[in-house]
Amino acid sequence: MSIRTWLIDRLGGSTQEVEIDSTEFFGLAAEYYVRNLAFQSAINLIANSVSKCEFKTYFKGKEVKEREYYLFNIEPNKNQNSSAFIHKWISKLYENNECLIIESNGQLLVADTFYKKEYALFDYQFTGVTVDKFEFNKSFTMSEVMYFQLNNRDIRTLINGMYESYGKLIAYAQSSYNKSRGEKGILNISSMAQGKPDFLTTFEKLMNERFKNYFLAENAVLPLFEGYAYTKSDAKTYSNEGSRDIKALIDDVYDLTGRALNIPPVLLRGDIASNKDAVDNMLTFCVDPLCDMLQEEIIRKRCGYADFVQGTMVKIDTKTIKHIDLLGVATSVDKLISSGCFTINDIRKTVGEEPINEPWANQNFMTKNYATVEELLNEVERGDTVEKNMGIETSSRT
Repeated sequence: MSIRTWLIDRLGGSTQEVEIDSTEFFGLAAEYYVRNLAFQSAINLIANSVSKCEFKTYFKGKEVKEREYYLFNIEPNKNQNSSAFIHKWISKLYENNECLIIESNGQLLVADTFYKKEYALFDYQFTGVTVDKFEFNKSFTMSEVMYFQLNNRDIRTLINGMYESYGKLIAYAQSSYNKSRGEKGILNISSMAQGKPDFLTTFEKLMNERFKNYFLAENAVLPLFEGYAYTKSDAKTYSNEGSRDIKALIDDVYDLTGRALNIPPVLLRGDIASNKDAVDNMLTFCVDPLCDMLQEEIIRKRCGYADFVQGTMVKIDTKTIKHIDLLGVATSVDKLISSGCFTINDIRKTVGEEPINEPWANQNFMTKNYATVEELLNEVERGDTVEKNMGIETSSRT
């Protein structure tokens, strides 16, 4: 298979050999690299977000940190830490629209390839499962694995179809930009020079060697034979914004990718100005729904109904994704503790600090400013009664 055929196949075209000129070929290459860079940037952004989440484990309603916690948060298998494992997990899910995780000898492994046989009323069967070029000589049932499917339709196929016109525009813009930056001129050849026996040899050497070296060199001198005269054209066909037009088209690819994956385009492009709302939007519409789907599959395969109803489960805590500035949240921390909503240790764990091993750190506190409506009315009534007993009239107080 030629590289041209491989590239066309990767872009979703025909795998048959096709005739393609160099301009079109490099246009396809530019399209592939731009779309792949945008898609991989989006996947990395999502995978980085999920890898920052804490997989909390509960046994009969009580949070515990035992073997299951260690698997998901520290070491899922001998060759990967949790961050590398999650990156492969999320990458496979978005690249293939599905992902398979198996357990072998107490290790969690993300499958590189597998074949799936579907049944309406029975467990799906997974065969040909490979991990790091090792193929398991057994079939797995749906109840033995964790199987994740992102969408009913492969989102990457839809994105690639949407990119076809943009790839051609980017390739055309690049070609136009390069042509406009090149030097143009007129070569006059006299009839005497054309009549010489070695004219074709001399002409080919001049065009393929001397002119090529002259145009590519930063500083050069062009020697010409008798009967040849080269005149440089002073006309320029480009504007100063030519490269900005190409960048704008590439930014459009990032924008389309971001919208398709529910990522605000400003985050995917790397813009950092006023991106707080963009981060919140991504967490709400991209990361939170994804983690809900992952969490549901983990619970139903690793815990089951009997344990779930007793409070044994895994929860993916997405609150740990955002960086917290302690000085910036000091007022909020005070309100959360003084309202009795959270304990001191609850807040310390949220901001990434170690809990305090003291009983008072796990108690709820509330300021005296808080009271029920009933308590306030009773206090007002008691105050009125005392004033009447002291002979103070309401009118005199007003």
